[in-house]
Amino acid sequence: MTTRRPARCPLEGVAMLHPTRTILRIASGRTSGILARRSRLECGMREPISELTTNRLSLYLRFLNELQSREVKTVSSKALAEQFGLNAALIRKDLAHFGALGIRGVGYVVEDLRCELRSILGLNRQLRVAIMGAGNLGLALADYHGFRQEGFHIVALFDNFHDKIGQVSRSGVSIYDILELKEIARRERITIAVIAVPATSAQDVVKTVIDAGIRAVLNFSPGTLRVPGHVKLKSVDLTVSLEGLSFFLAREGRIDNLEC
Repeated sequence: MTTRRPARCPLEGVAMLHPTRTILRIASGRTSGILARRSRLECGMREPISELTTNRLSLYLRFLNELQSREVKTVSSKALAEQFGLNAALIRKDLAHFGALGIRGVGYVVEDLRCELRSILGLNRQLRVAIMGAGNLGLALADYHGFRQEGFHIVALFDNFHDKIGQVSRSGVSIYDILELKEIARRERITIAVIAVPATSAQDVVKTVIDAGIRAVLNFSPGTLRVPGHVKLKSVDLTVSLEGLSFFLAREGRIDNLEC
């Protein structure tokens, strides 16, 4: 399968320290993203940004990608709100954290806002990811092409099972001994680790990840993991999500009760 790399935003990498580039952008009529970037830099972040807000930014970006593929030029906060079942004022507040990204009477320029959100979310750079655990889940994640399309490059799998070490996934991701993690993380410039190991070994694996200098962790193992304050941990517990769906069905009376 051919992997299509997302088109690079024309505003990515433009620094306000280069007035010549800025003038060229203004002369070509592409000013809104630059002015927004200047607003962010000059005003700074007035308040902490919550994780709920950053999660919504990801949703906005996904919709903007869709709009751009349909060659839609502008979008209003009302249209964004209707897409996600939110309040338009909340959309504007989320985006206002990062400067004046909209144009009064027009809304948001789709291409410019998309570029700004990619920059805000750190997607205007290559993010290199390692997966801990070369079981069914780890291999499935390594071979998922959607990650690469969004700028996340799975560069290595790690395991401690001797028969798996030295093998490759279907998409060609190599499986290494987890004892080599620190060396390979430095060599491959790995910045994110995905935990896809049994719960009984997840905490030990996380410690190994942190010792290797990786400070961003996505955990698929059930249960709670402990990390120091300088490490960002996000957990995806599929069992909790299924239990939430089960609760909904039970409330609707759509599943039979079983004895405890």
